Amino acid sequence: MVASHWNRTSALALTLFVSACVTHSSSSAGADRSRLLELHAEVMEAHLRGNVELILRSEPEDYVVASRGDVSHPSVQQRRGRLGPYLSSTRFTEYTDVIAPIVVVSRDGTLGWVIVQVRASGEQSGNGEKRETVAFQSAWIELYEKRSNQWFRVGNVSNFKP
Repeated sequence: MVASHWNRTSALALTLFVSACVTHSSSSAGADRSRLLELHAEVMEAHLRGNVELILRSEPEDYVVASRGDVSHPSVQQRRGRLGPYLSSTRFTEYTDVIAPIVVVSRDGTLGWVIVQVRASGEQSGNGEKRETVAFQSAWIELYEKRSNQWFRVGNVSNFKP
């Protein structure tokens, strides 16, 4: 009788614990997906505003990029030096998601990724401030890692539609 009571109590406690974990996990996953969408929205806003700092504030020093057949680990300064002039010389009239971003968060809530497809158009200043039309479609994966309960964009894999 004592063993039976203990087994029922243990089973009940285990069921409540698992239920709490599942509920917490599901709730956390939704909050994490929302946060990753917010970080993606910052990337989009950074392009429209020409503000590289909006992108860099969510990126740590240890960052990886895969693009155009190469893999690199540019420092924050190198990313600022490459993206800053590009964003400041380009005025996008359109920088929009073509599809709804696809967001996935790992079961343990420490890793995530966002797949996007973007259409962009606008003007870019060239030599002598001559404005040239710019238009493209691109797709990329933003890679995220949660560190100390905060999400950071830790990598990017991108390509442009020919």
